[in-house]
Amino acid sequence: MKENTPTPYPSDSSTIDGKQSEEGDTLADSSAAGSYLEVLIREDLQSGRFTRPICTRFPPEPNGYLHIGSAYAIHTSYTAAHAFGGVFHLRFDDTNPLKEDIAYVESILKDIEWLGYSPKGHVYYGSDYSEQIFDAAIRLIERGRAYVCDLSSAELAASRGTLTEPGTDSPFRNRTPEENLRLFAEMRNGKYPDASRVLRAKIDMASPNINLRDPVLYRIIHTPHYRTGDAWCIFPMYDFAHPIQDAIEGITHSLCSIEFKDHRPLYEWVLNELEISEPPRQWEFGRVNIAGAVTSKRYLRQLVGAGLVDGWDDPRLPTISGMRRRGFTPESIRSFISSIGLARQQTIVDLSLLEHKLRQDLKESVPAVMTVIDPLKVVIVNFPEDDEEVLTIENNPANEKMGKRKVPFSRELFIEREDFMESPVKGFHRLSPGAEVRLKGAYFIRCVEIIREIDGTITEIRCTYDPKTKSGSGFTERKVKGTIHWVSARHVEKCELRLYDSLLLPDAEIGASEDGWEACLNPDSLQVVENALIEPGVRQAKPGSRFQFIRNGYFILDSVSRPADGKLVFNRIVPLKDGWKK
Repeated sequence: MKENTPTPYPSDSSTIDGKQSEEGDTLADSSAAGSYLEVLIREDLQSGRFTRPICTRFPPEPNGYLHIGSAYAIHTSYTAAHAFGGVFHLRFDDTNPLKEDIAYVESILKDIEWLGYSPKGHVYYGSDYSEQIFDAAIRLIERGRAYVCDLSSAELAASRGTLTEPGTDSPFRNRTPEENLRLFAEMRNGKYPDASRVLRAKIDMASPNINLRDPVLYRIIHTPHYRTGDAWCIFPMYDFAHPIQDAIEGITHSLCSIEFKDHRPLYEWVLNELEISEPPRQWEFGRVNIAGAVTSKRYLRQLVGAGLVDGWDDPRLPTISGMRRRGFTPESIRSFISSIGLARQQTIVDLSLLEHKLRQDLKESVPAVMTVIDPLKVVIVNFPEDDEEVLTIENNPANEKMGKRKVPFSRELFIEREDFMESPVKGFHRLSPGAEVRLKGAYFIRCVEIIREIDGTITEIRCTYDPKTKSGSGFTERKVKGTIHWVSARHVEKCELRLYDSLLLPDAEIGASEDGWEACLNPDSLQVVENALIEPGVRQAKPGSRFQFIRNGYFILDSVSRPADGKLVFNRIVPLKDGWKK
């Protein structure tokens, strides 16, 4: 993807250069339309506040993978820009070399493209603006609006006061601009060790907003940066770098989640002190959390780092890579986000809504195949022993355009053990002694004998079949109430199924227990079926292919795991029925 270097923010009061809008890349499911953000942006357009096109951005820190909450934020900024013919930027907030890595950058780029929110070449890196951000700090020092502070981290934190008590001035607050310029230059040149000095803004230690109590602008970190190497040993804080980066890129509306509302006065202070004309505006929207899911990057990092999950792309995680591996589609995620709408405050949404959107997307778009999880052998005693037949079965009953497939049929089959009941209860319409059912896409069969082990366990069901009842033959003399799925024993493929459930226990309170994660995690969040049986034609499927396993749910052929024995591995995407309808 092409990288651009936008025009730097002006050093005087001239207008920031804007970007031309791009056409043809809006998404139909824009959540900006009709929202309070649309009202605010429209007011800015009508008032002539900006002489440049509308421009928004998503600024992830490359220290982890994107998750469903990130997708909500991306969707909000992307659709807000394109609803007004503007431009959307992806900018990596990579100003902390202690946590960032190129691997995270690559994963974020992949996830955003997959979701359908391509920035179309507008990909930027905060670290590329290091000189301009440094120059901005120099300007503040020269104007007496920033100073070098020697307090330790603990002393600085103690001096900031509390929500009810004002902070106290640093003993270094009144250094002259000349001394601060010298010390800051020495900080950049590597003269001082980590955390020995910081550059702070000089604002108001008695402000009721703690973020304005002389916040840190720069800190010393002697660690190579994944992009700039050893060129820098001082790095700006996000609250300082962010508004400057927005101004450099010509951002008009800096849209962020509600927790940054208290940071907005600092954002505006930086832009005002640097005398930026047509400064970007920051507006906040409510954060979205999924009930029962971990949507905090800090907690996700803990889970991955402790080995409690199978990496950032574990299908139990609400990371975009985990959801992609689980089998979610970008269309279902976008539809889910649009259905939530744009809230002003934090919102908790039930996972069932997301699963419902996914089922809607998959119902008519994936083929249905027969898979047996708990096999019970069936022998059709009146079918020729060495004979076999190839049946033609529809791929998707809900979408005839998906065509049909060939499925082998033979004397020995496997059915689900739960589809046979020796003493059927009322309402059971599957196979039982003397009863008749239809095999999916095949024939009527009738149970005539049960074979058992010495301990009484049923190991085999013997049946007869009626050759006149072949599916699609038009024979209608009698009907049966039940249809069951099956696989041919002679042609079957073995596969591994991974059945996922919620990673967290119901009502789990993360961080509230002394037992840590052990008290929160669901021990049954992953169940593995090692030797499920599936139609042979699925062997030709490519990783990432999705299927409906009849009566067992929607599954995806895993793109990562493949056992040494060569078995196919399928992840269950979602059960067939909405949980909220049970």
